[in-house]
Amino acid sequence: MKLDVDVLRYLSKEDFRVLTAVEMGMRNHEIVPSDLIDRIASLKHGGTYKVLKNLLKHKLLHHDSSKYDGFRLTYLGYDFLAIKTMVNRGVFTAVGRQIGVGKESDIFEVAREDGTVMAMKLHRLGRTSFRAVKSKRDYLRHRSSYNWLYLSRLAALKEFAFMKALEEHGFPVPNAVDCNRHCVVMSLIQGYPLVQVKQLQNPETVFETILGLIVRLAEHGLIHCDFNEFNIMIDDDEKVTMIDFPQMVSVSHRNAQMYFDRDIECIFKFFGKRFNLSFEECSDDIDDSEVDTDESGRPSFSSITKTTGFLDKELAASGFTRKDQDDIQKFIEGDVVEDDVSDEEHEPELCRANIKSFNSLHLDQEEPTSSCNEEGQVDQNHHTPEAGQGGDSESQNSSNEEEDNQNADENDAELMKSLAKQRRRAMAAARKGRKNIASRNSYKDKGGKSSNNSKIQKQLSSW
Repeated sequence: MKLDVDVLRYLSKEDFRVLTAVEMGMRNHEIVPSDLIDRIASLKHGGTYKVLKNLLKHKLLHHDSSKYDGFRLTYLGYDFLAIKTMVNRGVFTAVGRQIGVGKESDIFEVAREDGTVMAMKLHRLGRTSFRAVKSKRDYLRHRSSYNWLYLSRLAALKEFAFMKALEEHGFPVPNAVDCNRHCVVMSLIQGYPLVQVKQLQNPETVFETILGLIVRLAEHGLIHCDFNEFNIMIDDDEKVTMIDFPQMVSVSHRNAQMYFDRDIECIFKFFGKRFNLSFEECSDDIDDSEVDTDESGRPSFSSITKTTGFLDKELAASGFTRKDQDDIQKFIEGDVVEDDVSDEEHEPELCRANIKSFNSLHLDQEEPTSSCNEEGQVDQNHHTPEAGQGGDSESQNSSNEEEDNQNADENDAELMKSLAKQRRRAMAAARKGRKNIASRNSYKDKGGKSSNNSKIQKQLSSW
């Protein structure tokens, strides 16, 4: 959706009040009811519905009446809320042209009052390409839907936290200025993406610098996970700057080695194809460092140790909380545990518990007979005078068993009667208050011979 900032000039305070009301309602509603929007906005004289019509005309809201009459924010409405907040804070005063677009974000130029040009990145998770990846790889598993605006806000917050921390540790990254909702404002890099560069004066030096950045990140406890020619900026002096950080993970991640090797392979493949770089000379320079290399000259992940710092742990407290990290990890990695599996795991345990309790009841009923048999065996072994009464005890046991069976049958019959009685009462209670409706095929005799005969029979029976 194209960002038309001209509409922003003509929006009033009431318009932004209703937009904020819809945003607040989307915390626990996918489609916010119109009545709830009216109560949150609290505009006089029914002004909410008039404002909703105006916002719908500018495509800042989406109307849905499939189940009930409600609205939800579009990315354009979310953009306006973030831009309005940034302008009120004094971060920038003007929005310029679009300088970048991707499957997950759009980048625009913004300017301050003094004329300083910066970059504004608007995260837009949920586009067609991203939805296709989600459906093929089953990111959300049992979740049928998810709020893309919320995920975009988490991605922006995470990128802002990584950018701040990496800048403090001397990494070549843009200067993070401010963050609000799904919007991140940063300094504008005066350079070009590496994918657009056709030739370099010193490709070996740039190659070694990029590999050194990957290894240095790993020594700080982080892996970029998307370190390729699209996320590397280079200026006229061949100074390298890395961008795009929402997907960064820790070296203690279960797939850390795979991500590290993939970043290394992307750089080797690009420089080999674009600049026809021979990696034998470069591998000699890499061998001089403390990091071990394999046979092809690529840095080895197992030889890297976190000797410089623990950024992966420090970033948990740098504005990106643990709860936010868990939410976005469920989305990115699909580590959501299905409730159905846990329920199925508990069901056998409940069944076993019921079986045990059922068996214990039967064992309690059979204990007297078993104890009698044990006593009889003990008496026979000791040859006491009471041993001669074994036949009598067996006959008594058999008669007791017959009596128990009869009592059990009587109890079962009484139980069946009580159950039938309760069922009749329930059916009568359910039918209470209902009129008996005759079927359409039933014959209704109105004043015929049969009705006269029935009257005569009733009179005879009364006599």
